[in-house]
Amino acid sequence: MSTGWRVEVDAGRCIGSGGCVGMAPGHFRLESGLAVPIAVVVEPTDAVIDAAESCPVEAITVRGGDDALIAPA
Repeated sequence: MSTGWRVEVDAGRCIGSGGCVGMAPGHFRLESGLAVPIAVVVEPTDAVIDAAESCPVEAITVRGGDDALIAPA
């Protein structure tokens, strides 16, 4: 079982502000004007939490291995 975090971006909510790409460029990129995670499962890092917490429309969710919501809080 993975100890990483699962990162998801809700394409229906994302407005393509790009803040997540600026805060965590190793974890997000813009595709067709919307944010997408570079990897679905990532090693725990503050940058991913910061990006999720800073999303103006809360389109990013970060969940732990037990499916518990880590961010946004």
